[in-house]
Amino acid sequence: MPRVVPDQRSKFENEEFFRKLSRECEIKYTGFRDRPHEERQARFQNACRDGRSEVAFVATGTNLSLQFFPANLHGDQRQVPTREYVDFERETGKVHLKAPMILNGVCVIWRGWIDLQRLDGMGYLEYDDERAQHEDALAQAAFEEARRRTRDFEERDRSHREDLESRRQQDPSPGSNMANADVEHKMR
Repeated sequence: MPRVVPDQRSKFENEEFFRKLSRECEIKYTGFRDRPHEERQARFQNACRDGRSEVAFVATGTNLSLQFFPANLHGDQRQVPTREYVDFERETGKVHLKAPMILNGVCVIWRGWIDLQRLDGMGYLEYDDERAQHEDALAQAAFEEARRRTRDFEERDRSHREDLESRRQQDPSPGSNMANADVEHKMR
């Protein structure tokens, strides 16, 4: 099953959902809302260092669970994200974040920054052309494999039907051997 839609760029550029989120807008950290602010600040920084966080686009209410790793890893090997994905040093009091993902069948990169005191900031989505091409190639390969399997199945099915048909033509009275076997068995 392909993870992306056929024309990702068109969907990204034309769908209202993506058009809204592709403009820089206000975001907030949404994790642990029931905890005191100081604890939320510490938990946010620890989560970023672990390569993950939850944020929301304030204007649309869109919540995202982000992972700050290259698209092919997504934290599988329990590593620490690089400065390319989590940068506490670019600006004092802020963390700059980058999270590649597939969202609604489109390869995108979420980029933004969050103020470490207020736990809000600015963020946006951008189209990830490189990953989109890679995912399109994977989807095409999966499609071709499914088509090959279908052809193989149809060929085996046709061959099986032809084999059955040739057997029927050799013995035109189906079940006649069975009846003869029953009569032979009763005579013994």
